Amino acid sequence: MSRLEELKAAARKAAFARRKLAHAADSGTGAGLLSSVLAGYRGVPLAGYMPIRTEIDPRPAMAEASAHGRVGVPVIQAEGAPLKFSPWEPDCEMKEGPFGAKVPAVDAFFEPQVVIVPLVAFDLRGGRLGYGGGFYDRTLELLRNQRATLAIGFAYADQVAEALPLEPTDQPLDMIVTEIEIIDMAGAKL
Repeated sequence: MSRLEELKAAARKAAFARRKLAHAADSGTGAGLLSSVLAGYRGVPLAGYMPIRTEIDPRPAMAEASAHGRVGVPVIQAEGAPLKFSPWEPDCEMKEGPFGAKVPAVDAFFEPQVVIVPLVAFDLRGGRLGYGGGFYDRTLELLRNQRATLAIGFAYADQVAEALPLEPTDQPLDMIVTEIEIIDMAGAKL
């Protein structure tokens, strides 16, 4: 294991512990600020995610956004490949997907312009530490090479880290939304 991989593993371990505590204290209202951000992008195709383990739940904000435009969730195609996104709406038929996340039963892939990104840890410069598979980094790079794509990290405030061990391939977040604040990296716009 390289020194960078060791640093990432240690950062993930510490962040998982913080996220577990934050999740246990979650009142279920964490998506309120996310809804307020997404209101500024009504009608713009967006992707959220189906929360797993102790991830903060974006579904209330996704449900509200789905009344105004297309909302999707990620579908893993293969290890090392970018994510694809299938349309989602409240109460749509779902099936089991990789890593315990449900995915829509019907694949009708589209490309979002706003991506709500789950994470393990973030820093105040827009850095993101994920699970280590690189799915969101590959996906954001692909989407951003085609058109402006806004990456919104969604997390508990306690998932913040002072500094993260990042690589040049790690895609930055444009904005981070927590249950208590909106952190805009630089006037994020599409």
